[in-house]
Amino acid sequence: MSPHGWIILDKPVGLGSTQAVAAVKRNMREAGYGKVKVGHGGTLDPLAEGVLPIALGEATKLAGRMLDSDKAYAFTIQFGTMTDTLDAEGEVIETSDHRPPRAAVAAICAHFTGPIEQVPPKYSALKVDGKRAYDLARAGEEVELKTRAVTIHSLALAAGEGEEGAEAPQSAFATTAGRPDPYDPQAPLELADSVTLIAHVSKGTYIRSLARDIAHALGTCGHVTYLRRIKAGPFTEAQAISLDKLNAIGKGAPLEDVILPLEAGLDGIPALILDPDSAQAVRQGRVISGLPHSDGLYFAKLADEPVALMELSEGTAKVVRGFNCS
Repeated sequence: MSPHGWIILDKPVGLGSTQAVAAVKRNMREAGYGKVKVGHGGTLDPLAEGVLPIALGEATKLAGRMLDSDKAYAFTIQFGTMTDTLDAEGEVIETSDHRPPRAAVAAICAHFTGPIEQVPPKYSALKVDGKRAYDLARAGEEVELKTRAVTIHSLALAAGEGEEGAEAPQSAFATTAGRPDPYDPQAPLELADSVTLIAHVSKGTYIRSLARDIAHALGTCGHVTYLRRIKAGPFTEAQAISLDKLNAIGKGAPLEDVILPLEAGLDGIPALILDPDSAQAVRQGRVISGLPHSDGLYFAKLADEPVALMELSEGTAKVVRGFNCS
């Protein structure tokens, strides 16, 4: 029987998302599952590591929802140099001798929390006149990307960062036109060559752009030297498996030890329990009426078998996406 569900891979640095999908396909084939439909729930750059949800079988129908979900990252900004790629792979294009006080970094996080505008990196997969921005940039062409609106739900120093002096002056935003000036003449300044931050962000947010803008707002420049995705939609790093554990599946390790059920990608969506007649109707694309539930999106199932995602309105449920797991 073909598997349907999620493998959450702790993607190592150097492996592309497409390569990760290929690795899952290979291991499924070697494990004797034949041809299995596989897709990922959100690209992770080769230089980044961490949570990469990979959908198998009917779970691939939910990959689009995963692309639209919020993500969380841990990332390190190295101050004093900025590269053309905004990460450690690029060429240095800007330098600065200024190093911000660690307390200033803590204070400025509030300035970048909430709805913000950011310009994506020119080395990104966004298309400009039908071509990938990174292809144009690598060819030496000038790349101009439009500002886009994103939301930073939370942003803070990672645990252990800035413990000394991080609570010094609250913030200077009320008095300094958006640039912090948390200099306490009574306390020595702890300057930061680099800092690690934790960000919970909306879809479409570029962490490299966020790091660039934070550094500039602190009166210096910077680039990302470490990037780890710690959460993607409902999936966390606690659920992620190593590449070695994935490869063990192809060598005979039980798939059920690592695969999560299809509904794991629907965290927070209530279940709609169907009887056999209702399930048959749903599979035929018919609506179900006279339901006492409140309006909203539901995960319809027959016993433990996924049947469909359904939108319920005024007691009537219509199929949004059907599943064929039998």
